[in-house]
Amino acid sequence: MSKILLIEDDLSYARIIQRFLEKNGFEVKTCEKVKSAITLLKTSWPKLVITDYRLPDGNGMEILEFVKKYQPETAVILITNYSDIRIAVKAMKMGASEYITKPIDPDELLETVKEAFESPVQPSQVMVSTPSLPLEYIQGSSNMAQQLEEHIELVAPTDLSVMILGETGTGKEFVAKRIHQKSKRNEQPFVAIDCGALSNELAASELFGHIKGSFTGALEDKVGHFEYANGGTLFLDEVGNLDYEVQLKLLRAIQERSIRKIGSNQEIPVDIRIIAATNEQLKAGELGSTFREDLFHRLNEFSLQILPLRDRKEDLEAFVKHFIQSSNTRLGREITDLDEEVMDVFRSYSWPGNLRELKNIVRRAVLLAKGSVITTDLLPKELTSNAGSSEMNITGTFKESMVMREKENILKALEFCKNNKSQAAKMLGMDRKTLYNKLDKYGLT
Repeated sequence: MSKILLIEDDLSYARIIQRFLEKNGFEVKTCEKVKSAITLLKTSWPKLVITDYRLPDGNGMEILEFVKKYQPETAVILITNYSDIRIAVKAMKMGASEYITKPIDPDELLETVKEAFESPVQPSQVMVSTPSLPLEYIQGSSNMAQQLEEHIELVAPTDLSVMILGETGTGKEFVAKRIHQKSKRNEQPFVAIDCGALSNELAASELFGHIKGSFTGALEDKVGHFEYANGGTLFLDEVGNLDYEVQLKLLRAIQERSIRKIGSNQEIPVDIRIIAATNEQLKAGELGSTFREDLFHRLNEFSLQILPLRDRKEDLEAFVKHFIQSSNTRLGREITDLDEEVMDVFRSYSWPGNLRELKNIVRRAVLLAKGSVITTDLLPKELTSNAGSSEMNITGTFKESMVMREKENILKALEFCKNNKSQAAKMLGMDRKTLYNKLDKYGLT
């Protein structure tokens, strides 16, 4: 039986979730504090941890950090309020299997739990992709998307190291895969490493490997990520999280094109292309910076900037359609469309979690939909309430508020662009035809 540890300090809420999961064939134990949870985790009993973010003596991130360090094969699902969405996205980067928001929908919870058990966690935090795997990459139609694609086409055939800059959830890994697939190394391994999930103590071992007996716990020889990626591409996500000493070893490996396993004197030649990514501009060489300037310049031979979703609303519809299709395939559903009000909500939302947040919301809506169309009632309440609020204190129903807000935005955009409808459409994140339709609909022609 699949064993789950539920960490939730709201006892009545915990009982409801526990009973629901037990009825669906899972064995569940509950606790309400970080301390008691860690005691249970040390027994290696649970195969899955579901933890609330806010706990009486700490938070769910502490649980996640403990699991990733001491029980790396155990999956973690984080429960958050919608106001904690940025924390949830950070948890995903640290190795959480998924996050779900309160109030919890039973169907969504069950599907998420099943997926966690069906997709075992890889302790090494390595993902090796092959050319046969489908690439979940959408080019988009905005000027930014087209420029990004042009730069990918330009740099991919070279062996230049690439630095990808962008907020968490913007799809940096997919861009890295895109570069790999368009490169001369596309038939060789693509190895992705989340540097934020590597502990300082084990980072060198994970990257370069070790030999048996080289340190306490080294019970057998280990092949590092550099060897796995030999001939192909190594993707270092959140590279700014690497410890200073590990940075030094990484720099040496890049310069010498060889590695040395921990505990060994033998040099192993490697031929790899490195793509690195960070969610913030590394301030290499500046006072107080912990990132080596020489390593930064080695990694930053060519840089790519991915804008956050809120700044590329023209691509929103393409992403939504893609996520609907992929969710249909994954969940066995047949959603064919979504209500225009849903797109209005999406366009007015700021998307702090970027594409990852959009993907999760669309997948949840596809799962919950009873018909073939996604409607606003399938969206998280916090999303619709935020979209429906207005700085002008608009009153009336949600639909009326959205219409008034959209009218106002269109008029402001036209005024700012001096009635240039093409420029106004781009500013509003819609195509010219859609703008004309809305002008006609609202009697603004």
